Amino acid sequence: MPLLLLVLALVCAACADPVPARQAVERSRLAMGSALRVLVWSASDRTAGAAIEQVFREFDRLESLLSVWKPGSDVVRINDAAGRAPVAVSRDTIMVLEAAAQAGEWTGGKFDITFGALTDIWKFDHDQDNRVPDRQAIAARLPFVDYRLVQVDRAAGTAFVTKAGSRIHLGGIGKGYAVDRAAAILRERGFTDFLIQSGGDLYVAGRNGFTAWTLGIADPRGPAGRTFATIDLSDGTLSTSGDYERFFIKDGVRYHHLIDPDSGTPATGARSVTIVTDSAMLADVLSTGVFILGPAEGMALVERLPQVDAVIVTAGNEVLVSSGLKGRLTITAPPTDAP
Repeated sequence: MPLLLLVLALVCAACADPVPARQAVERSRLAMGSALRVLVWSASDRTAGAAIEQVFREFDRLESLLSVWKPGSDVVRINDAAGRAPVAVSRDTIMVLEAAAQAGEWTGGKFDITFGALTDIWKFDHDQDNRVPDRQAIAARLPFVDYRLVQVDRAAGTAFVTKAGSRIHLGGIGKGYAVDRAAAILRERGFTDFLIQSGGDLYVAGRNGFTAWTLGIADPRGPAGRTFATIDLSDGTLSTSGDYERFFIKDGVRYHHLIDPDSGTPATGARSVTIVTDSAMLADVLSTGVFILGPAEGMALVERLPQVDAVIVTAGNEVLVSSGLKGRLTITAPPTDAP
């Protein structure tokens, strides 16, 4: 075949079978008590959709292990056996409990999964009743709140809460762990550009099409959807804990779900804490722990930890930014100031 005809034939063959253009494939559903959103950039809607469904199944599997609301879960069985005997649990539960213990050490006990002993009087899950418990009821629970009561035996595959009446609750860490597992699943299936968001926990990988992922930080007193700052991020996570997520106001006082384990009452030093790092589980525990520690001690902890950054909106509406985010964070408007 003449060279010119060969070239034309190759060109026509390429035109007849073009490389599929990538598109954003997005699915959402409810999982672990929060909205779960997954967006994957892919040339195949079918392949991306199948991967997202696997992510959804993984969230369901982890919820069946880590939730206090799922009969027979590892957490329910640990709590039922508190003070009596260790319980055989999954590798996932062991990893979460070990990470929770580390966070307890970092924060001097301010991140404490045994706050579960208070959840029958402070109700902020789907059972929220907008009631403030009396001081005697709170004081009666405090002896059962101590993260050091949780013992994990990795070799034996068991976990044990050593004091009867103590209860663990993984609401400040479980979703972060699930987001990390979801990211691993998508990577194992060959995806490099994606977003996973579960409530206040968010992980992004690669790029958003042809541009960076630009993520907003919610204005803790602004209307729904309003942000006060943005950051470009890739292969990293952003987690926010705030007093505006699950709360009620009574007699002019805001009560919310981030309970200080020392006092048994909602922490008061901040309005929101956003952690930026490379692990969603790490960001999840630190956003909670730093919030309860308060702005000064919380930011000091962040500055000590490698590859961890934070944006804190204090109770006085001041915005504090860690050193690693200087020049990376854009404040688009001052956060709204309101009670």
